[in-house]
Amino acid sequence: MSGASLAVGPRRDPDEAIAAANKNLEVKPQQRRQQSMVGGVMGSLRVIELQLVAFIMVFSVSGLVPLLDLIFPAFTSVYLIILSCFAFPSLGGPSSRSRQIFQGSRLFQAYVVLGTAIGLFLPLAYVLGGFARGDDHAVRSATPHLFLLSFQILTENIISGFSLFSPPVRALVPMLYTVRRLFVILDWMHDVWQNKTLPANAELKDVAWFWFGRGLAAANLVYFAINLFVFLIPRFLPRAFEKYFRERDEQHAKSYEDRHSAAVNHKPVDKKAE
Repeated sequence: MSGASLAVGPRRDPDEAIAAANKNLEVKPQQRRQQSMVGGVMGSLRVIELQLVAFIMVFSVSGLVPLLDLIFPAFTSVYLIILSCFAFPSLGGPSSRSRQIFQGSRLFQAYVVLGTAIGLFLPLAYVLGGFARGDDHAVRSATPHLFLLSFQILTENIISGFSLFSPPVRALVPMLYTVRRLFVILDWMHDVWQNKTLPANAELKDVAWFWFGRGLAAANLVYFAINLFVFLIPRFLPRAFEKYFRERDEQHAKSYEDRHSAAVNHKPVDKKAE
């Protein structure tokens, strides 16, 4: 959701997986445990992503997701395809086979896990709890965020599996979705902080549920605002463009050398008259 599947857990092609398995024989045990932890987290996301999308689609059919949020994934997908065809086409070089854009540290991995809990699992529990409690207000306010986040995770994982999409296009997926979801989370904040009040004789469990909804909305706003303005814009996106243009320059230099070598090899040799 923070570009995590493009940063620390990219999906691999079969040939890459075989090569990585052979390479892991030379990897230190500590590094293997670290890769296993990240792969386990992202692997779990890939297991539930289709179920999550299907689950949220049920909400959209029920009228819990606004029309603008329903058409946003389709618009974004078309826009990304246009960018990959005309603005930032895949260069097809050796580094294009590497889906990883940002090499995350152990601290960054903890940051990703925190975002998974705040942005995905806790809001899902909040929506399910709202259904169980008959709290339609809670369900309606948190569902658009979950709907968009599920499509973001799905899009990140699908795009990371195809060399058709260049690093800038892949980096724009979390950028576009996060910008849209910040506006959705602001609406969520307004719903739980302004439009929802506690009755005077509320029980303790109702008070706890009320403040859980408020705290969860605020936590999502803080986390994804930091994610956008501290990580995605100043670090993640520039790294993707740097990788893309470096590869393009290398290909242009190699192409120039090949043409120069071909011209030298085909240069006619003057023979002295006997």
